[in-house]
Amino acid sequence: MAVMLEARGLGYGYPQRAVGRNLDLQVRAGEVLAVLGPNGGGKTTLFRTLLGLLPAQAGALLLDGQALDTIARGEVARRLGYVPQGHAAQFAFTVREAVLMGRTSHVGLFAAPGAADRDAAERAIRALGIGELAERVVTELSGGERQLAMIARALAQGARLLILDEPTASLDFGNQVRVLRELRRLAAEGYAIVFATHDPGQAFLAASRVLLIARGGARRQGTPEEVITAENLRQVYGVEVRVVPIDGTNVCLPVLTA
Repeated sequence: MAVMLEARGLGYGYPQRAVGRNLDLQVRAGEVLAVLGPNGGGKTTLFRTLLGLLPAQAGALLLDGQALDTIARGEVARRLGYVPQGHAAQFAFTVREAVLMGRTSHVGLFAAPGAADRDAAERAIRALGIGELAERVVTELSGGERQLAMIARALAQGARLLILDEPTASLDFGNQVRVLRELRRLAAEGYAIVFATHDPGQAFLAASRVLLIARGGARRQGTPEEVITAENLRQVYGVEVRVVPIDGTNVCLPVLTA
């Protein structure tokens, strides 16, 4: 499988403040990488760096084998789709219109979307199974429906690499399952997926690999079974946890002690 995103000795953070360092990472086509870590552990800072919104402080960051900082922003947008955390719609666009906005990087300045752009938006809507929502106004959707629409918008960009910042945050149980199911389906179609979550159980359900980070950078990286252990979670979160196999998958149960 092709490596779509690679970090080599990556240092990330803000001017005068390092957040993480010496991160080596590869994300391949067909792979789902779950990024876990506590609040303030650096997940969002890492994502902003992977997106090229923050410059790397050290090391190299490659997109499709090319240094990210040498690629024009419009081209980055055509290769890499981003779904922000808890997108709150502010304008009364329909789902079809919102998804079509994903074609912005393909449309010239002051130009209107063409037939190819509308076709790409329709394919993304069909791929996410939200055709019945196409004429609904985004501000009237449930959180889960809105998240699926935002994933469709990222697909409409034509990007085969998707980065999602806590895509299930604040969603009810059913909508969390729907979003995770779509991430797995997209990976099976050859997309590379990176998503952040606070729930270790979601990594067991949807991820092929896990990156566990905390202050200072990566703590563990590997398969969910290798990374999500009671000891690793205790070290990072400071709480006792049991990892219990149930019907072929693992679940994490906090231990509530007096």
